[in-house]
Amino acid sequence: PLIQLNPAFQPAHYVDELVDEGVLHKICKAIFRRKDEKKQSTDPLRFHQHQEDAIRIAQSGKNYVLTTGTGSGKSLAYIIPIVDIVLKNGSGKGVQAIIVYPMNALANSQRGELDKFINLGFPDNKGPVTFGRYTGQESDEEKKQIMANPPDILLTNYVMLELILTRPDERKTLVNAAQGLRFLVLDELHTYRGRQ
Repeated sequence: PLIQLNPAFQPAHYVDELVDEGVLHKICKAIFRRKDEKKQSTDPLRFHQHQEDAIRIAQSGKNYVLTTGTGSGKSLAYIIPIVDIVLKNGSGKGVQAIIVYPMNALANSQRGELDKFINLGFPDNKGPVTFGRYTGQESDEEKKQIMANPPDILLTNYVMLELILTRPDERKTLVNAAQGLRFLVLDELHTYRGRQ
């Protein structure tokens, strides 16, 4: 027999309630909803308590580390504050957040999640916040596009981040575009040895 336990995380407020309270930008109501295949917005997201706590801590400008189980919505605990600050500051003002992933597979997965939340349901599937993946698996054309128009949110890995900091072209474009950086997120904390 197979016995599985699905952990129950303490429920907190809905996204609409945090918007009504003034914690989140009003457009967060349209972005952070459960969306079906027809691109229709349905129910608003209800946060777990650890997600709401992280959102409120991020609002205060403090650093935080979130440790919780698999499938508990850790990514939303930093994505929501990032999207909120971009909405409040305005899009197109350079790289406001860099999210560093330990593996490209996670960056690819999160790019899909960002696309679903930010773009799905908006005209021409273009939402109010831009994001781009820059991990080394992009074509030359994609890299040039990101350097020419740096996104609000940059998804990368630790190796590419080091290269961005040291290569002249990336340094001139992406590092300069990140002068107003508000978030540096390390998705998963790891201990590395040697050069890493």
